[in-house]
Amino acid sequence: MTVPGGWVRGVSAAGLGAVFLTAIAVQSTAIARSWGAWYWVPGSVCAAAVCLPALLGLRRPLRPAVAGLGLAVSAIVVTRLAGPGLPAEPSPAMTLGLAVLTGSALRALTPVRAGAIAGAVPAVIIAGQLAAGPPSAGLAAVTALDALVWLAGVGAGLSLRLLDARSSAAAERVRRDERLALARELHDVVAHHITGMVVQAQGAQVVARRNPEHVGEYLSEMEAAGTDALAAMRRVVGLLRDAGDAAPASPGPERLGALVERFRRQGPEVRLSMPDGDSGWPPEVTTTVYRVVQEALTNVSRHAPRARSVMVTVERTAEGVTVEVTDDAPAAPSRHPHRGGYGLIGMRERVETLGGSLRAGPRPGAGWSVRAALPVPTREPR
Repeated sequence: MTVPGGWVRGVSAAGLGAVFLTAIAVQSTAIARSWGAWYWVPGSVCAAAVCLPALLGLRRPLRPAVAGLGLAVSAIVVTRLAGPGLPAEPSPAMTLGLAVLTGSALRALTPVRAGAIAGAVPAVIIAGQLAAGPPSAGLAAVTALDALVWLAGVGAGLSLRLLDARSSAAAERVRRDERLALARELHDVVAHHITGMVVQAQGAQVVARRNPEHVGEYLSEMEAAGTDALAAMRRVVGLLRDAGDAAPASPGPERLGALVERFRRQGPEVRLSMPDGDSGWPPEVTTTVYRVVQEALTNVSRHAPRARSVMVTVERTAEGVTVEVTDDAPAAPSRHPHRGGYGLIGMRERVETLGGSLRAGPRPGAGWSVRAALPVPTREPR
């Protein structure tokens, strides 16, 4: 199983919400002690009104950022119209919400929009100071704190944008390498099918001399082999043209025994369960089965040194073929599905490009599981 991205985002939003509530509570306490018992109410309401869009804008920050800035400007206007007796806005808690909106915008939006939102926040801070009247020591301290909070948001947003760009670049390198590998091995798929057609043609020539009445059977088989070749070519060329990972098509399940034996000599005990006889799967499917096992065993070596045994299971199903690799290693932080390398990213996209699915995650109790399900195209009856 995989850890759902929505669950992770929910935890992040909950943690950020707790930070907002803490900031509002601290600010309310400070205002109540210095200004009076009820002065904390307007600032807390205004801060909460801006922090709420900040929570909603973690993924799509444009509209929440515009709403947050509008609410901040409205708070400045309302507090000034209400009279000089209220604390100036934007307050530090409100600025925290604006800083989160700034960071989200810098991370996710285009440079022009992100720059506009990032520049609007200090303008709001300066406008609030000007609306509050002549400068004072207390107001200057609040403004300086607001500026520091905004700068922290800018730094966090730019850092996350850089990390996202590096991650995307690394994932793209994985995709490009896989597509190049497929380009080098595309001829293997062609050779697999064309060789079968050549053999059928040679057999038809022999039969034509000895039993001409059976030539039709060979021609029918040649037609079927040609249809299979065209279908395989469309699938593999589609992988080359697609932005996802390619699926090189040379190794197959028949080589899994050698792979498992090699891994067994340098790692834990590995058991292999495979269907008996010739699988009859297309080369791109057999290769993907091999590569899934290879990547899963590599991850066991890297991230599960305490594993004592590994089970590799390849099964035929009504829909196609499934391959699962499980180990019994104790749970460890390094096995978190979002902290590994890019091998599983490329493998998942490769499997999904062939119409299958891949799941990777912890097993109940202990251990890890990588399971892929691949459809096997069937030939239409003639």
